[in-house]
Amino acid sequence: MTNEGLVKVDLSLSSNDCVVGSRLYGPGCFGNEPFFVAREPNNPDAEEDDGFVVAYVHDENAQESKFLVMDAKSPKLEIVGVVKLPGKVPTCFHGLFVHESQLNKL
Repeated sequence: MTNEGLVKVDLSLSSNDCVVGSRLYGPGCFGNEPFFVAREPNNPDAEEDDGFVVAYVHDENAQESKFLVMDAKSPKLEIVGVVKLPGKVPTCFHGLFVHESQLNKL
């Protein structure tokens, strides 16, 4: 499943006001599953949304794929980084982010 954008919701708010952030990717652009990456993953005092939302996005019009890095705290999920990719990321691509210590246990 691909999407044309994403929304950030706060489930502690009422269902009518739970959307606290959003980003549309643009005409002809479709994204894959977004992930949250903490700014300081080992900081127990960090705010819940202190980090980045990352996603692969494909622009059908330009035939170009990008890896977007968005500010998770921003109401508009402002883009803070873009990496142009040499090829298309397959539709419905899923990923998994793990900490180095978890990989070392394998």
